[in-house]
Amino acid sequence: MKPLTIHFISIGGSVMHNLAIALQQQGHHITGSDDEIHEPSHARLNQHGLLPAHIGWNPDAIHTGLDAVILGMHARADNPELQKAQELKLPVYSYPEFVYQQSQNKQRVVIAGSHGKTTITAMILHVLHYHKRNFDYLVGAQIEGFETMVKLTTDAPVIVIEGDEYGTSPIDPRPKFLHYHPHMVLISGIAWDHVNLYPTYDQYVHQFELLADAMSKSGTIVFDDTDDMLDVIALKEREDVTRQPYDVHPYRIENGKTVLVSKQHGDIPVLVFGEHNMKNISGALAICDHLAITEELFYAAIQTFKGASKRLEKVKDDGSTLVFRDFAHAPSKVEATTAAVKAQFPNRRLVACVELHTFSSLNKTFLKQYRDKLDKANVAVIFYSPHTLEIKHLDPIDAAEIATAFDRPDLQVFTDSAELETYLKSLSNDQPTVYLFMSSGTFGGLDLKTLF
Repeated sequence: MKPLTIHFISIGGSVMHNLAIALQQQGHHITGSDDEIHEPSHARLNQHGLLPAHIGWNPDAIHTGLDAVILGMHARADNPELQKAQELKLPVYSYPEFVYQQSQNKQRVVIAGSHGKTTITAMILHVLHYHKRNFDYLVGAQIEGFETMVKLTTDAPVIVIEGDEYGTSPIDPRPKFLHYHPHMVLISGIAWDHVNLYPTYDQYVHQFELLADAMSKSGTIVFDDTDDMLDVIALKEREDVTRQPYDVHPYRIENGKTVLVSKQHGDIPVLVFGEHNMKNISGALAICDHLAITEELFYAAIQTFKGASKRLEKVKDDGSTLVFRDFAHAPSKVEATTAAVKAQFPNRRLVACVELHTFSSLNKTFLKQYRDKLDKANVAVIFYSPHTLEIKHLDPIDAAEIATAFDRPDLQVFTDSAELETYLKSLSNDQPTVYLFMSSGTFGGLDLKTLF
């Protein structure tokens, strides 16, 4: 295939910079720009010679010699590079549209849902990689054993894609997953989030209805059988679509370790834990079965799966003190992750810390969705930055409103990371303790590795 010349507008995004690297490795000529590039994108782009010489937008980078322009979500609709590309009538793609264009001859598998999609995708990729299968992929987190979060080749017969419900680009508000046109889709569950995009629960659910309706003929939809809303979506009258429900994989916990229970294959020790992850394993197993991976092969591989980055990731374990960090921020994720840690370590004190960082979590109307979600924690702590509220143009919130929303009178609320650090260090460590930090942010720059 003739190498393409491609320019990335907003190359610093997590998926965008990985896609840029993946395409360069395929022999394409890549350029890019952005008005801010953070780590690890900065270092990785620099390593591959793709770091823009100057930070900021440069319309001169847009010219008729480009075969394609890929537009990231971080850019704005009035971006000067985008405007010039439109004036020159260059092909402008969002990254989901470009990935679809490059994978039309592949079997496309999309993993969607409000929670668990990154982990399920990572499990499938781990199993395929373990058994040396040839496949392409797009996943939303770094996975051990994979150099990039994106792989896009000409010869792989299948591509596994984590498909999210966020908007596609500044000029296309539709969910990304609608652009992939999957032959097989897994929907892990539906729990309202992203109120800035979907102000009502019904609007949010409707996006998944559109995904199910868009399934190709003879397609397969795999879904969580315990989710009532998914039952409605997945069981719509589509005689041409195969429907396959899944549930929690049978398991037991022994001395802080989780073991899968299988009648045919015996006990299978795994490194991940929590009922939500046992569902994730069942979903991944169902998809792998359709990709010609037998149960025996799946169980052989899943034993070495350590999890995706920042998904119940162990930061420290000195015997008496355990520290985990998790990407959980939506209410359903906070509840599932907290319950998982408490079930795994029932005899330890659980200190659960949540950072309210996203638009939804800092929205006064949405806050009540967190009611009772930290009930399993012995000590419950909330952190948020008033500066983040200002940036997102949201109304101020006080500690009393947050405690009421969580229905937790003993809730500890902090807006200063130094004060949060002092409080956590003041907690008596005369009993075995698990510290669980849940956020898509950084708790104001708190260094979890050196905190205890």
